[in-house]
Amino acid sequence: MIKTKNSPGILFIFLIAVIIASCSTGKKVVDSRPVVVPLSDTVSMTEGTIIYGLPRTVFTVRVDMERTLEIPGPYSRYASDFLGITDAIDKESEYWVITGITVNTHEELDPSEYYVIKSSSFLRSNALSLRNEGLILDINPRQFYVTEKQSAGDGQDFDQLRFADLGSDEYYNLQSDTAYKRVSIDSTFIRIPYIVEKKKRLSTEQMAEKAAKRIMELRDGKHLILTGEANVFPQSDAAINEMNRIEREYTELFAGKVIRENRSFSINLIPEPGMEKKSLTLFQFSELTGPVTGSAKGGTPITAELLPEQKTKALTVINKNQSDASGATFDKLFYRVPDVVNIKISMGNEVLFKSRKLIYQFGETIQLPANFIIGK
Repeated sequence: MIKTKNSPGILFIFLIAVIIASCSTGKKVVDSRPVVVPLSDTVSMTEGTIIYGLPRTVFTVRVDMERTLEIPGPYSRYASDFLGITDAIDKESEYWVITGITVNTHEELDPSEYYVIKSSSFLRSNALSLRNEGLILDINPRQFYVTEKQSAGDGQDFDQLRFADLGSDEYYNLQSDTAYKRVSIDSTFIRIPYIVEKKKRLSTEQMAEKAAKRIMELRDGKHLILTGEANVFPQSDAAINEMNRIEREYTELFAGKVIRENRSFSINLIPEPGMEKKSLTLFQFSELTGPVTGSAKGGTPITAELLPEQKTKALTVINKNQSDASGATFDKLFYRVPDVVNIKISMGNEVLFKSRKLIYQFGETIQLPANFIIGK
């Protein structure tokens, strides 16, 4: 055995190293890799922590409708006798019909899919700038700064509901009657007659007869102009157009008015897991009163059906979480891949809308390397 002068010093250094190693056996080495964990009330926040959320898809279903009002004219009961109109409107009625359905989608933050990123080192990644690809970092997306104008329809023009001109050239007759008054002359009384005029309103039948005569006069005048038999021939079609307008207004006094206006109705639908292949009632629609919402009953249900194509089902094979007992994942960022879903909106057996949309909620949540750099 060879002895050296430095043996005690080497032995001392070795003992120090053993002591340090023995003291550190109970300590866990801090991992500098980024840790990703779902947000919960038990997750502690430290300086440098980043929170991001995954998107969810929201449907805005817009239903365009046409409302038709039928209003009887004041002379409807005389339409057949004076003008030969046999299908005049005799009572007020209202009809609704769906003219079209539009389905728009937009993304918003899913409140159930927030994640926390903890990292003791610099996280070199621009993955959090993704939008349609899956990740959302901006908790105030730009779409919410856009002011949208919503309208319930064209509005009701109440002037169309009134009959301002009843089509008669006069609405009352003057009736003359003889009255007497007593006058004292030389202590005697004599009766002096005088004429009293009273206004008597024409009956509805009399006014209807006068309006019908004016309609016939307008038709005769147009016939003379169009056949060239009129004494004065107009230089443009303005006269004929005005005569047609007046005739149409007078005819409505007998046939009644038909007023149509466009209305729209919108409803939001947030798909959730478990809604697949089920009939979801959006609202009720009545051909007599239009859309029926709330607790009101009546009408035919407008239903939506979501049929996922499960295009992302195979992605679960690569979704292997590298996590510890607390659910934390190292070096991985969660993001969503939307699935293609067939949406169908029906009213009874009639299909009103059918299309294919991307829905994040029906896709798979997979992982992206934390240091992944997305190209420009």
